[in-house]
Amino acid sequence: MTNRTQESGFDPDRLQSALDAVHRAGMPGICAEVRDGDRVWRGASGVADLGTGRPVDPDIRHRVGSVTKTFTAAAVLRQVEEGRVRLDEPIGAYLPELVPGERGRKITVRMLLDHTSGISDYLPYAFPSLKGLPVLKDVSPASLDDNRFREFRAAELIEMGLAAPPGGAPGGPVGTYSNTNYLLLGEVLEQVTGVTAEKCITRDVIEPAGLRNTSFPTGTPRIEEPHSLMYESLYGLIEPPRDYSVYDMSWVMTGAGLVSTVADLNHFFRELLDGRVVDRESLAQMQRTGPVRALDGSKKLDYGLGLTRTEAPGGRVYWGHEGTVWGAGTTSQTSADGRRQMTLALNLMRWNRPDASGRLQPHAIDGALAALHQLALG
Repeated sequence: MTNRTQESGFDPDRLQSALDAVHRAGMPGICAEVRDGDRVWRGASGVADLGTGRPVDPDIRHRVGSVTKTFTAAAVLRQVEEGRVRLDEPIGAYLPELVPGERGRKITVRMLLDHTSGISDYLPYAFPSLKGLPVLKDVSPASLDDNRFREFRAAELIEMGLAAPPGGAPGGPVGTYSNTNYLLLGEVLEQVTGVTAEKCITRDVIEPAGLRNTSFPTGTPRIEEPHSLMYESLYGLIEPPRDYSVYDMSWVMTGAGLVSTVADLNHFFRELLDGRVVDRESLAQMQRTGPVRALDGSKKLDYGLGLTRTEAPGGRVYWGHEGTVWGAGTTSQTSADGRRQMTLALNLMRWNRPDASGRLQPHAIDGALAALHQLALG
C-alpha cells in the first residue's frame, strides 16, 4: 500500500482488522463495503448463524431498516418532478380521510419528509410491551413475538400515530422522528400513482438506480435469498438474543421494510448524490436539513428529506441514513463528492445493558464500531 492509501484509511488489512474487532467485542456477524473512488473493499467477520457457525458473507441480503426512508423520499421527489405532488401542499389535499381537519390543513408533504409534522410514532402502540423504552421498567419483549406473523394495514398504524399525543406543532423548529410520517408518504404515493407504494418505489427508484439485490419482502415474512440470522437482545431483556430474521414487515414497510446488500446501498447513494435518481433541484431539497430528535431521544439528527448529514472527525461531510429493525442494523454514509463510502450491516441489535439505576451502559461493541467508522470514513 502507498502511504496515501494508508493515510486515507483505505487499507484492506486495517479495515478487516477493524471488522474483526467489532466481532470480538460481541457482535455475532458484521459485513461492510468501503469505497474510495475506484477502489473497493468488501469484507465480513463472524457468523451468520450462531447455531451452525455459518460465516457471514459480504454479499448476503440484510434488512436495512430506516435506510428505506431515503428510497421512499426519493420516490416522492420523483412525483414532485412529475408535477403530481407538491412539497408544500397540505397532506389533507392527498389524504383527506386519513388526515382530516386542522392537521390535514397544516401538515405538508415536506413536514412528513423531514419529520417536522409533529405526528407521533405508532410503534409504542403497535408494540405495547415496549411502550416504556428506552427506560426498561415494565418493558418486555412479548410484543415482538406477538407481532411476528401479524399483518398490519398501513392505515391502522397511521391511526395509532395520529391518535397519540403530538410530538410537537407542525413545522416546529425541532422535528421528532416518526415512522408514521413515512407510512403516510407511502399512502401519498399510492394515491397519486395508482399502484402500491412498494411497486412505485421499485419502478421509480430501485430499478432506475440499477439495484439488483434490493427489494421489499411483500407477501412473505422470510428473506428468500442467502441472509444472516438477526439477533435481538433488547437491552438484555432477551437472553440469549433471539433470531427475528423471519418477520412480517408490514409493521414498517415504507419506513423500514427494504432488504438489500452493502454493495447495493453504496451504489444507490452514489447514484443519488450524482443526480441520477432524482434531479439536482430535488437533491438540493433533500439536503436542506434541520434538527430532529431521534426516536429514542438519545441524540439530534441533522435531517433533510430522507437524508441525514454527518461530519467525520476530519471535517468531511457525509450523507446517508441509519436503520434498525429487530435484530438487524445498517449504516450507509457517502461523502458529499461521492468519492468515499461506507455501508455496514450488523446482525445483533440493542446490545447495551442497564446498570442498577436503569441507565444503559457502554459496551465494547460501541468503541469497536466507532473505531471502524473513523477508519472507514477517513
